[in-house]
Amino acid sequence: MTTGQDHIGSAGASASASGRKIVNLALQGGGSHGAFTWGVIDRLLEESRLEFEGVTGTSAGAVNAVVLADGLAAGGREGAREALRAYWKKVSVLSARSPFAASVIDKANPNYGLEHSLGFVFFEPLTFFASPYQTNPLNFSPFRDLLAEAIDFERVRRQTMVKLFLCATNVQTAKVKIFSGEELDVPRLLASTCLPLLMQAVEVEGEFYWDGSYSGIPAIFPLIYNCDARDILMVHITPAERPGVPTTSPAIMNRMQEISFNTTLIREMRTIAYLNRQIEDGKLGGGKRMLIHLIEAEDLIRGFSWSSRLNGDWNFLQHLFELGRVRADEWLAANFDRIGQDSTVDLYERYF
Repeated sequence: MTTGQDHIGSAGASASASGRKIVNLALQGGGSHGAFTWGVIDRLLEESRLEFEGVTGTSAGAVNAVVLADGLAAGGREGAREALRAYWKKVSVLSARSPFAASVIDKANPNYGLEHSLGFVFFEPLTFFASPYQTNPLNFSPFRDLLAEAIDFERVRRQTMVKLFLCATNVQTAKVKIFSGEELDVPRLLASTCLPLLMQAVEVEGEFYWDGSYSGIPAIFPLIYNCDARDILMVHITPAERPGVPTTSPAIMNRMQEISFNTTLIREMRTIAYLNRQIEDGKLGGGKRMLIHLIEAEDLIRGFSWSSRLNGDWNFLQHLFELGRVRADEWLAANFDRIGQDSTVDLYERYF
C-alpha cells in the first residue's frame, strides 16, 4: 500500500487555500442498491470544490470505486460520470437477460422485489439445498465478463487520481483482505463481490475469498493509515436498524446477513470514536482525529423487498440513482462547510 504522502502534500495546502475540500469515500455494498451510491458519486463529482483522496469499497461499493477511478483517469470528472452510467446500464442489460429478470408485475411493485420473477422463485429456495458448486459446476459468470468489458484494469492500476482499497473476506481465515489499486484485476474485484450462495469462492494467488461485507462494509482502517485527509464520507446502504422481528425464512436470513455485515462496521466506528475522544482529552498525543460523515439510504432500503438487491431493471436503477443524487445534494448543502472542521455524525450516539 502507499503511505498517503505522495498524493496530497502541497496539493493539500493549495486545496485548503482555494476553499476546496478533500475527503475519503467509504462505499458499502448491496447489489443493485449500489445504484444509490452511483447517484451520490455523480452529484459529488459535480461539486468542483470537493476532491477525493482515497476510496475504500466492498462488493457493489468496490465496483463503484473502481469504475470511478477508471473514469477519472480516462476523462476527469465528466469521464467518471459517463463511466458509472455506462457500467450501470450494462448491469441492466445483463439483468434483462438473466433468470432473475423482473417480471411485469415486479416492475409495477413499489417495493421492487422479484417475488414474481419465475427464475428467482425457482432458484431462491434451491440455494437452501444446493451450492453454486452443484448448480454451476463450470463456474459460468456473465458478471465476470461484464467487469472485464466495462473496466480498463491496466488503466486503473496506473492511475494516481485516487487511492483504491477493496475489501474481500478470506474464506479459510475469516480475515479481511485489502486489495490496493496497484494490483487490481478482474479476480480481485470479483472476490469483493462474491456472495457465497450465488457464486463459487474466488481464488487469488492460492487464497479463496467471499464478499468483503462479511469482514468490512467497508473497512475504514486503510483510509486512516494510508491517506492524509481526515474526513471520511461513508455512503451507508445496508440497514443496521430494522423495526420488528422477521418471521419468514427469507426475512430471517436477510436480517442475519444485515446484522453480520454491520457488526464489523459498528466495531470499527466505536474504535474511531474512542480514539477521537482520547485525542481530544490529550491522552493520545500525535494521533489523527478522524472526521466522519454519512450519506444514508437506510430508511429507503428498508422500504424495498430484500430481493430488490438482485433487481437490475433500469427503471429501478435510475430511481436509486436519483435518490442518491438528492441525498448527496442535501448533504452538501447542509454540511460542506463542516468538512475539515468536525464530524457531521455523532459516533457515540449512533454506534454505542
